Amino acid sequence: MSKALSILNKIFGYSSFRGQQAEVIDYVAAGGDCLVLMPTGGGKSLCYQIPALLRPGVAIVVSPLIALMQNQVAALNEMGVRAVALNSSLLFEEAARIEQQLLAQQYDLLYIAPERLLTPRFLRLIEQTPIALFAIDEAHCVSQWGHDFRPEYNQLCVLHQRFPLVPRIALTATADLDTRQEIIERLGLKDTRVFIDSFDRPNIRYQVVDKSNSRMQLLNFIQSQHANEAGIVYCASRKKVEEITAWLVDQGMHAVAYHAGMEMLQRQLNQEKFLQEEGVVMVATIAFGMGIDKPNVRFVAHLDLPKSIEGYYQETGRAGRDGHMANAWMAYGLNDVIHRRRMIEESQAQFKFKQVAVQKLQAMLTLCEATTCRRLQMLHYFGENTVTESCGNCDVCLNPPQVWDATIAVQKALSCVYRTGQMFGVGHLVDVLRGNLTAHVKEWQHDTLSTFAIGEDLPGKTWRSIFRQLVALGLLTTDSEGYGTLRLTEASRVVLKGRQAVYLR
Repeated sequence: MSKALSILNKIFGYSSFRGQQAEVIDYVAAGGDCLVLMPTGGGKSLCYQIPALLRPGVAIVVSPLIALMQNQVAALNEMGVRAVALNSSLLFEEAARIEQQLLAQQYDLLYIAPERLLTPRFLRLIEQTPIALFAIDEAHCVSQWGHDFRPEYNQLCVLHQRFPLVPRIALTATADLDTRQEIIERLGLKDTRVFIDSFDRPNIRYQVVDKSNSRMQLLNFIQSQHANEAGIVYCASRKKVEEITAWLVDQGMHAVAYHAGMEMLQRQLNQEKFLQEEGVVMVATIAFGMGIDKPNVRFVAHLDLPKSIEGYYQETGRAGRDGHMANAWMAYGLNDVIHRRRMIEESQAQFKFKQVAVQKLQAMLTLCEATTCRRLQMLHYFGENTVTESCGNCDVCLNPPQVWDATIAVQKALSCVYRTGQMFGVGHLVDVLRGNLTAHVKEWQHDTLSTFAIGEDLPGKTWRSIFRQLVALGLLTTDSEGYGTLRLTEASRVVLKGRQAVYLR
């Protein structure tokens, strides 16, 4: 470990190891297989880069994105480490030259995509050179339940079959208990050691606001808390990315766009601008961000609901990698839930995968509607149950929401859903409850129902909040067709019969 510490000091410029880094490095350098879970910004890459320099041969690093490889290689080259990336962006002559230099043992680390690594030709090539280790970065890509599934990752168990004496280290920042088990099984790491660092990022403040005018809410958030600072704004669609970017530029902000539909050169230019210039706001789909190592990102904002807590955690983890205070801000509303449900139902996935996607979405909704510490809820989701104290730094801790006994109001809302035939969305249900005699209400003769006007004591905004929270609590569900229709669930029965009280924000 004295040699490892010397490499850490002289090459990487750090005075000491963090968390479990030293233990992981010692274990891998000695030839052990392991799975490493560390938060974004926790220093996962050092866990294989330093063993790569300690062990004879070249370390083969499996990486899912070209941009991710290029960033890592550029940083290593700057430190004097002999690293290279072999990917589809290279010309044939350049790729051939790298392969020859690989055989001549001129590299310490070689980054490669799983598709290229698994070709018979490349596997035969690396059989001819000493290999220090295999590092499988972003290992959650192996999970079919995950948010970044890459089918090629499933075939990486061949590495152990072809090279049984070469140590393997799989690394990720995002894996719940089921995903961890799947990584271990699919990569053939059954007798491996698992290192789990804390998922807690105490310097990130989590905040969720009710979506009303999301553009103005975003603008006010940035101007009031992060003027002229770097940040990332995530949107669910390419079209929205373009629109929000143009709008922020019109408001005088230095904003650029990134999504998979853009020309590669423009994407690269915008990414470089974000990485190298100060105060740039990157507006992007989730196509942007994996492996982005910009330490001073001061905020990550979501204008649309992430599809899972795993995705949300990974995306927000791109803020505050320098350890200084950062914000994770999200605007969220019921239409986000409807949109996500529609995306799940319209996907070509098998039924069991859709079921898992709905469960993950439900967990995300529960986080959004939390009445207790958001950080605790996320840590417990990832199985980190040893932390029991509230963080004192999320919006719920700083401004505890008032909770009221909403049982009677909830019964009225559920009854209205039932009486109208479980065929309508929130807008119509609120009109019936409030006694608004709209053309739609008249057309369906819902002014004759027993639930008509029984909720006129509460404003429409409150009713919409109640319906949103009932979906998050699992007492209502949106229709599978994605039209926004609300339907009762089995759990609503006990509430309707007065056997269970309901407290809401």
